[in-house]
Order: sequence, then C-alpha cells, then structure tokens
Amino acid sequence: MSEPAVMDAVAQPPTSGTFRKLQARLRGLVGKAIEDYAMIAEGDKVMVCLSGGKDSYTLLDMLLSLQRSAPVEFELVAVNLDQKQPGFPPEVLPDYLRGLGMPFHVIEQDTYSVVKRVIPEGKTMCGLCSRLRRGALYRWAAENGVSKVALGHHRDDIVETLFLNMFFGGKLKAMAPKLRSEDGRHIVIRPLAYVAERDIERYARARNFPIIPCKLCGSQDNAQRRAVKAMLQQWEAAYPGRTESIFSALCSVEPAHLADPSLFDFRALRTSTHEL
Repeated sequence: MSEPAVMDAVAQPPTSGTFRKLQARLRGLVGKAIEDYAMIAEGDKVMVCLSGGKDSYTLLDMLLSLQRSAPVEFELVAVNLDQKQPGFPPEVLPDYLRGLGMPFHVIEQDTYSVVKRVIPEGKTMCGLCSRLRRGALYRWAAENGVSKVALGHHRDDIVETLFLNMFFGGKLKAMAPKLRSEDGRHIVIRPLAYVAERDIERYARARNFPIIPCKLCGSQDNAQRRAVKAMLQQWEAAYPGRTESIFSALCSVEPAHLADPSLFDFRALRTSTHEL
C-alpha cells in the first residue's frame, strides 16, 4: 500500500471536533515523552508490541501519526505474539494491520501451555506469562535488526507499579519511560508514559479498535493490582489531579531527601564551619 493510502487508513473517522482535540492531546503527550527521553533517533527500527488491547492500538496510531511529521526518519514494524490461547482470533490483528498497510510479524509460540502447566490453579499467571512473552519478543527483535522496542504502558500503569512495589515489594520503583533490557541488548521505550488511561479508553472507543481480550491472565482476579487501581481511582475522584501529581513526583526525585545510601553520599555530609 502506498504512503498516502496508509495515511488515509490511519486518519479514519471519527472526525468530530472533540475527537480531534483528544487525538491532538495524545499526539502531543507522546511526542513530548519521545523528545524528553530521546526515545527515537534517526534510522531507528522501532518494534511496536501489539497485543490487541486498547493501549497497544493507541500506541501504534500515535507512532504512525508522528512518523509522518517527525524531524527524523524511523521505521515501524508491528509484532504480535500468538501465545496459542484457546479462542484467540488469529485473523483480527493481521487483517487490521494489512488495512493500514503496516509491516507486521506474528510470532507463534505456545506460552499458554507452559504457563498453565507451571502455575498452580488459582495463582496469578502474569509474572511467568510476561517473562515468556518478553523473551520471545526480544529474540525476534535481536534477529531482525530492531533498535527500539515500544511497549504500550501508560501513566497509570507506571503509578500503579510504583505503589505495587512499595506496598508488596518494599522498593521505591516504578516503570522507566526508557530503559536498557536486563541482558543489555535492547532499548525499551514507553511512548505513552505521559498519557492517562482514561484518555486512551476514550480514544480506543472512538476509533473502534478490534479489541482482543486476554483470556489467560486478563480474566484473573489480580488482587494486588486491582486494590492499587481502586485506591488510585478513589483518590482521583476525591482529589482530581492526584495521579498526575504522583507521576510528576517520579519525574522530580531528590535523592538527598530519601534514605538510600547508594544514591546519595550521606557519609560525606559534614557541618560547615564559619568564622565569626
């Protein structure tokens, strides 16, 4: 498909003023995150991890839109991992991506059977599932010249992860907008880092994306994350803007006012002496 045809496919209706404002807002936030964290450089091959959920569809839309006007040239390829979950509709994503004229690849790997075999009934499967999924995606990236791996985590995911690590892991840790993978071979970026989940939900509804629900872990009652999400929603209802404020705090850290001696040299602190 030619470039104008791709542009037409991406710029589908709705075309209402409200939608255009929302689209412009998301585009601006994604562009700012990319600039602030130097996420994409000239000549990058960016792998967009597409799950079939609202977040990854929105991520792809935003990157395609920005690609047309970016000051640098970069390549996009959408990659989906077919985990062989029962009932997964294998034609939905390929059909959607062909309609966009979007280069894509589907990795077929039966991680579903592995997770079901290893994780006891009733236990949360997300941890193992995500590790297996990450491994498969990273392998494909390494074998196909990918320089950046783009994930669809948004601002609320980052804030929720902060509290999950604080409450259940004893660590002041969230999700970085940009990081190097543990094996050092990949740069992972999260261009939706500044975007609120509620705005993604509105955008996905307006765009009528063909959402594919996760029937492995998406249907599980992940009590810890659900409790944190409910807590943040209650705070946001009572004090609008609190989630944004918490995220802003993550972007403005003062190590000297925390308690980690590996981040700040407390031993070197001495009183200053002044002659009278």
